[in-house]
Amino acid sequence: MTGSGPTGASGEDAAVLDADDPAPPVVLKLGGSLITEKESPETLDDAALEAACDAVADALSAGAVDRLVVVHGGGSFGHHHASEHGVSTTDGTRDADAVAAVHGAMKRLNAHVSERFRERGVPAAPVHPLSLAARPEGADGDLDLPLGSTATLLGEGFVPVLHGDGVATAGEGVTVVSGDELVVELAAGLGARRVGVCSTVPGVFDADGDVIAEIEDFDAVADALGGSDATDVSGGMAAKVRELLALDAPAYVFGADGLALFLRGENAGTRID
Repeated sequence: MTGSGPTGASGEDAAVLDADDPAPPVVLKLGGSLITEKESPETLDDAALEAACDAVADALSAGAVDRLVVVHGGGSFGHHHASEHGVSTTDGTRDADAVAAVHGAMKRLNAHVSERFRERGVPAAPVHPLSLAARPEGADGDLDLPLGSTATLLGEGFVPVLHGDGVATAGEGVTVVSGDELVVELAAGLGARRVGVCSTVPGVFDADGDVIAEIEDFDAVADALGGSDATDVSGGMAAKVRELLALDAPAYVFGADGLALFLRGENAGTRID
């Protein structure tokens, strides 16, 4: 992880921030399985996407959140093309057509998401990771994600909207960078106070199918975690939990019903800290 910035702050910690400093942002991920029909290539789940955009617009309008960064997953757009071309977070391609197919699909999804936000008065601005990020030390190396563009957009009153994408990778050509990894980089580098991952499940399940209230250690829940049901080249729930445990700020995994709660600053789904 290469981003740098102030650590996240919440509760009493937030109260000691200098009054002249901007409020730490909230970082929200909308899962690809939530906003698309993941079994059908390049198909939106219109109802779910609109409900999520409504919740974000309402929270911004009410002042529950004033600085927000959104990341969305690939769903049936990026994952479909990445799987078709054999590209993942570890296996890359030097086929420019394959890179264009994956990135083009993600740009189309990003355009849909950003447009739905703007229709509701949310000042969404697209940020495309392929144009910014790299893995200069190879697929197992750290992600280099410059945050100047995102931070400046935030400072100018925009809601930056990033997405899972291709990423230039030494020795592999172009691999996939997952939305979950982007969330970690953004949260650390921008000093997020809270992180939310909204998906199709109400939280992280234990072995009995019940939502785990809080996760502080991966090994304690490793046996209960599995991959996602549909095509997903970025690792499923286990990868999400591992990434979120790396954060200083508290993170939450929740379903659509928990989005408004999270945006109001309340607990939702599973807390990962």
